[in-house]
Amino acid sequence: MMKKALTVVAAVAAAMFAQGAFAQAASSPSRAEVKAETKAAEKAGKLTPAGEGPGAAGAAPAASSAKTRAERKSETKEARKAGALTPAGEASPKAADAGTKSTKTRAERKAETKAAAKEGKLIPAGEGPDAPKK
Repeated sequence: MMKKALTVVAAVAAAMFAQGAFAQAASSPSRAEVKAETKAAEKAGKLTPAGEGPGAAGAAPAASSAKTRAERKSETKEARKAGALTPAGEASPKAADAGTKSTKTRAERKAETKAAAKEGKLIPAGEGPDAPKK
């Protein structure tokens, strides 16, 4: 019985050590091997330059224009003269209100604001409907 137990223990130990040896043989290559592979690929021209691989920001070639720069500049000048250019920051409130004039004077607006402050109707800064939630 003792002999069988020793045989089983020896077999299990041998299997465990052999598994470790096989794992090392199948493990990843050494640093020197990786460097050698990289040099060989570089000499063969198989490496992709930095920033030119798939998913790179500038990977898609720019579409060429059918117009020359001078043509585009002249069109822009004509559009500016005609008032057809969209103001910078097209979504800004100033761009939307550019055509409307105020019907009240500055003094009238100041008086309204002062009256609203006395009545407690002013919304404190940072507490309006567009304020970030806490």
